[in-house]
Amino acid sequence: MLAPSPPWSTRRRLTSLLHVCTSMRELKQIHAQITASGFSGDDHLLSKFILFSAVTSDSGDLDCSYRIFQTIPTPSVFSYNSLIRHFSGSNNPNRSLSLFVRMLRAAAPPDHFTFPFLAKSCARMSSLTSSTSVHCQAAKHGLESDHFVSNSMIHMYAACGDAVSARRVFDGMLQPNLVSWNSLLDGYAKCRDLVAAREVFDRMPERDVVSWSAMIDGYVKGGEYREALVLFEAMRARPTMPKANEVTMVSVLCACAHLGALDQGREMHGHLKENGLRLSLALATSLVDMYAKCGSISEAVRVFRGVPICRTDVLLWNAMIGGLAMHGMGTEAVRMYREMQDEAGVKPDEITYLALLSACAHGGLVDEARGLFRSLVELGMAPHVEHYACIVDVLCRAGKVQEAYQLVCEMPVEPSAAVLGALLSGCRSHGWVELGEVVGKRLIEMDPDHDGRYVGLSNVYAVARRWEEAKQMRETMEKRKVRKAPACSEIEVGGGVSRFIVRDKTHPSTEEIYSMLDLLALQMKI
Repeated sequence: MLAPSPPWSTRRRLTSLLHVCTSMRELKQIHAQITASGFSGDDHLLSKFILFSAVTSDSGDLDCSYRIFQTIPTPSVFSYNSLIRHFSGSNNPNRSLSLFVRMLRAAAPPDHFTFPFLAKSCARMSSLTSSTSVHCQAAKHGLESDHFVSNSMIHMYAACGDAVSARRVFDGMLQPNLVSWNSLLDGYAKCRDLVAAREVFDRMPERDVVSWSAMIDGYVKGGEYREALVLFEAMRARPTMPKANEVTMVSVLCACAHLGALDQGREMHGHLKENGLRLSLALATSLVDMYAKCGSISEAVRVFRGVPICRTDVLLWNAMIGGLAMHGMGTEAVRMYREMQDEAGVKPDEITYLALLSACAHGGLVDEARGLFRSLVELGMAPHVEHYACIVDVLCRAGKVQEAYQLVCEMPVEPSAAVLGALLSGCRSHGWVELGEVVGKRLIEMDPDHDGRYVGLSNVYAVARRWEEAKQMRETMEKRKVRKAPACSEIEVGGGVSRFIVRDKTHPSTEEIYSMLDLLALQMKI
């Protein structure tokens, strides 16, 4: 006699529970009910379970979802797509491609949902080979003309640094929509081709806040900070333009930070308040970083303290600790580090220790630097060359050149130019001429076109009064046609930032500036 089928009312109830599920713990409880109710072989319910697992859980629950997927005798396309989606956002996105291969072998036809998830995986891996294969499969299955698929392909190629292929996909679209234009614009911006990005931006038949944000962020990432602020002002001047969002403001604050434009940074902070933008962690972190880099550490602390300690994350703490380090407040930075762990319960990362070691270097805190370097290793983090550069700098500033040299010799990787540069600086300051000569020559070998390498070794000789060798270094620079880069300084006046370069006369107020310099020089003589 056949066993009675589970009631459909139970199936509907379980489906409803899946729709309101908010955590992996609840999801597992629902799965237990699915099994107990006799629906363990129900493709529809299990597919729904995998889908909500992809949306609700993190990558740590992938194995659970995969085990459940394995129990489905003949997985549907929906089941495959749900798990591919789950894998695409995990720590190992390559598993989505493996599952796609299995999907093809099972003759389950991929659809217009499958390929955007695969494109996301390829983008996260920056794998151009996989990207090309996925694109070919999309074309083979007749989905290349689908807007959803095409837009994901543009983003995929851009993430892999192939702007040419991204443009080819765009040009092949019969009627590209706003998302298509934004994807291409963002792609060029990510590939640092700002000329092409701006050309796309200017040609767009319509623009939304995503378009403006992508172009502004492209300028910031490309180091064109003034252009970013000019474009933002143009955006604000358009009455029909949607208000700037969090992404826009993070980029704008970053531009202000790099320019040291405090007045403009304060204006942007006011803009946030006026437009009712919620102070998210990303915005708070950007504000702290901006105020610190613009020289107002008190305002940085005020913003930082305005965030409830229970809401803070490691990025915000890193910005604050880095700001204190920048201002030579080593003791305060170390105190903040302890508060971060003891009161906030936030675990430090490699960036935290980099900022702390930098703070110790500026504050002369040798013992604290040694302890922090040990903590970094004890917590299971492998020190990067940047950490070694900082600890070498700490030791050299304190006159412990021998200890610094020993540490460099014991490094598990080849010392970088930054590490050797810190050691060379210590040799110059404390008269270690022989070691400085060896280090200086090694730096020149590493980068024979860098003017600073020759100047550094020349200064080592000069401090030791070995004038002939110092002169020879300068002559070597001339023979090799290595030119010292002209110094550059920037100053903010009246909300605008002006840049000055040695012997540059392109500034619009050049005549007034030089007249004032002549007047000052005359007064100094008097």
